[in-house]
Amino acid sequence: LQMLEQQVVGGEQAKNKDLKEKHKRRKKYADEWRMQLVAALQNSNEDNSDWVLLNVYDSIQEEVRAKSKLLEKMQKKLRAAETEIKDLQSEFELEKIDYLGTIRRLERDLMLFQQLLDRVQSLIRRDCNYSNLDKIKRECVWDEEAGCWKIPELVIQKTSLP
Repeated sequence: LQMLEQQVVGGEQAKNKDLKEKHKRRKKYADEWRMQLVAALQNSNEDNSDWVLLNVYDSIQEEVRAKSKLLEKMQKKLRAAETEIKDLQSEFELEKIDYLGTIRRLERDLMLFQQLLDRVQSLIRRDCNYSNLDKIKRECVWDEEAGCWKIPELVIQKTSLP
């Protein structure tokens, strides 16, 4: 009975040494492949591990579950990126409003100083070098180190009659 069973189990190829050798090679190759996958999973980070095993599934349900988890992770990352973009946009908007307010304030100050200069210019003595504002503007020099304008010294030109 045992002899018959050995002949029946495995069919005609039960005693075929080439076939047994082929099965051993396939098993060895599968074991090596499995070991490489395990090593790759251990060496990779969490994000890449999903992609390494993306195509290795026992069933369709397992594949669907794995891809659903991956989709959920990507959706979480997408939502996080979208909220960060909204935060940056709102921060940019606040800075823009602040800059526009500063520009408006500086323009008002400039207009005030211009009006003051226009009023005061008529009161400056004609024999003074400050009587011509356009000439003063041309003679002014910006000092980078001090961070201020160097204005020419006040000179009163006395003319003597012969």
